[in-house]
Order: sequence, then C-alpha cells, then structure tokens
Amino acid sequence: MPQALSIHNVDVSYGHVRVLHGLDLEIAEGETFGLMGLNGAGKTTLIKSILGLREVQSGKIAVFGQDRGSVAGRRHYAYLPERFDPPWFLRGMEFIRFSLSLYAHPFDAEGVRGAAQRLGLDPAALERRVQTYSKGMRQKLGLMATVLTGCGLFILDEPMSGLDPRARAAVKDMLLETRRQGKTVFHEGHLLYVGTPAGLKSATGMDNLERAFLKCIDGAGAARLSA
Repeated sequence: MPQALSIHNVDVSYGHVRVLHGLDLEIAEGETFGLMGLNGAGKTTLIKSILGLREVQSGKIAVFGQDRGSVAGRRHYAYLPERFDPPWFLRGMEFIRFSLSLYAHPFDAEGVRGAAQRLGLDPAALERRVQTYSKGMRQKLGLMATVLTGCGLFILDEPMSGLDPRARAAVKDMLLETRRQGKTVFHEGHLLYVGTPAGLKSATGMDNLERAFLKCIDGAGAARLSA
C-alpha cells in the first residue's frame, strides 16, 4: 500500500536540546493516525517538521513519495492548526473559496453549505464575517476548509479544540467519511508505541486507553513497546 507519510531516521534539535531522536514512522494511504504524548514530548515539533516549518538535522520526510518541502509534496497535504484564526475581514464562504483556490480545487457553494450542515454549522453563517464567529464556529470553518481541498493527507492539530460534544461527534463522522474516500488523516522524542488502541491496551495489560497510555510512558525507561 502507498505511504501517505514516510519519516525516516529524523533528528530535530533546539540548540543543544535534542527533541526528536532517530524517528521512524510510516502512515499508509487511507489510514487515520492519532499522535498522543505529554506536553513537551515533541508532537508539535514533529508536525512543524512535516510542514517544513522546522529544519531537521538528519533524516528524511516524504509525503506520497515527494520531499515534504517540495512544491509537489506540499500539494498533497492540508493543515489545520490548533489555534485556527481565519482573517477576520472575510466572510466564511469567502474564506473557503480562498482556501480551495490555493489548491486549484473547484469551488462548489452548495457543497460547502452541505458540509456546514453536516458539521452543525448554520449555512447562513457562511455569509457573515468570521469576526462574528465563536471559537467552535471558527474551528468548524477551518476543518471544512481543510477537508474540502481534496488533498490526500490531512494534518490536524487538536481538531476537536473548542467543540461541544455534539460537534465532536459530527467531526468524527466527517473524518470517517474522508477515510472511506481513501484520504489519510494525521492528528495529534522517541516513539514508544505504534499500533491500534486495542493493541496498546493488550500490550500494557490495561482495559482503559488512558491508563494504557500512562503505563506506556511511565514504563518507557524500562521497556519499549512495539505493535
């Protein structure tokens, strides 16, 4: 199966502090991959490295076989930051149109309204300036602008931030739909474990994912887990 994202032997440092240590990771096309870790574990550094916003000291990062910093590589992914703040002077629909134009992707106003409805965003709000939006509404707009680009890889940093339980469920449904379309979703140091949630619980002997995660990181100095 083609690799949507390939990270090989990547080292990243801040001055004399080494943050990522010989990191290896491959995410297959059509896979949904969640990145878990404590604050300061290097999650944001890894995302910035994938986006070309942070230089790597060694190793290689490729998106669908293309160097992450090349024009060809950048065309394959769309990114939603944790603190998404669209230009306040644009209307919601204008922002979507602008975002899609960056990827030369066709704009379909009815399709945008349909996506808004699926996320629980009133389509009428798309005609208002985003300065009138709540944090949750801005987050939904950002997710729409990301997914509607039609890219093969979506990089989402805390996509549920600022959303209520109903909206979180709607976002999960949208991400499942993108997966069924063959898209790849990557969302939020050494990698201690790569595998399924069920596999992590089995490897740690825990029946709760949160406790399995904590046991994994607490035991990092004694043993390394693998899928």
